[in-house]
Amino acid sequence: MDSVKKSMERAEILIEALPYIRRFYNKIIVIKYGGHAMVDDELKDMFARDVLMMKYVGIHPVVVHGGGPQIGGYLKKLGKESHFIQGMRVTDQETMDIVEMVLVGKVNKEIVGLINQHGGKAVGLSGKDGSLIRAEKYLLSAEKAKDTPPEIIDLGLVGKVKEINASLITGLVKDGFIPVIAPTGLGDKGETYNINADIVAGAVAAALQAEKLVLLTDVEGVLDSEKKLINTMSNAEALAMINDKVIHGGMFPKVKCCLKALRGGVRKSHIIDGRLKHAILLEMFTDRGIGTEIII
Repeated sequence: MDSVKKSMERAEILIEALPYIRRFYNKIIVIKYGGHAMVDDELKDMFARDVLMMKYVGIHPVVVHGGGPQIGGYLKKLGKESHFIQGMRVTDQETMDIVEMVLVGKVNKEIVGLINQHGGKAVGLSGKDGSLIRAEKYLLSAEKAKDTPPEIIDLGLVGKVKEINASLITGLVKDGFIPVIAPTGLGDKGETYNINADIVAGAVAAALQAEKLVLLTDVEGVLDSEKKLINTMSNAEALAMINDKVIHGGMFPKVKCCLKALRGGVRKSHIIDGRLKHAILLEMFTDRGIGTEIII
């Protein structure tokens, strides 16, 4: 009897998922993959299977991944210190070579391998492949004192997105592939830039006019001033919370990236807790969802 009950519960879960499968059928969902979900072996395996399940039910996932901890670990092994300014890694040529080796040569291939191991057709891309991500130097500005010009800070080979070659991604999607993108970009003079993965994910989502942008993080979602999870927030509410400094620290660039994607034509953005098992499926296919949904 217990086995019958469990089977009925599974059937109910499938029925709950049906309207969402119908709604997102043939739609592109951009997923920024990062944080603890990229480190824990069980979560890595679940992520690969969840992405594959989306593809099997007719949804088109596009994955953009980070790799900060992995880069930091390799730099440490080589005796090179990591320097950050306003959360951005200062990237000289030697560091950029290591960043490219780790992101493109190791992390990207591991994700592709896991998806393919479970029967998928994933293909790894860097910003250089087919001029996928055209980039330019990213310069930070910092206020020195009141009524004085801001200080311009050169971070080296840290870039920002100039243009996304959307046709390359859509061509792969139409051929049944799951694109997995490493966040490096190609400069006008052939130089390689290190780009924040959240920024790349937002730019890719806007270029593809994706149905959703989903950012996996190591927190529950966006919290209000009383540290309670906000389930849904509008563009105006998010901007007000930024101005009031309720949204700050590491959450600030993530929310900013979501807002930019929405302005670029993405329908909804989500910031969810990637530490949860099957986080993407819980967000995509259940009535309550998880994390914070940001809408226009």
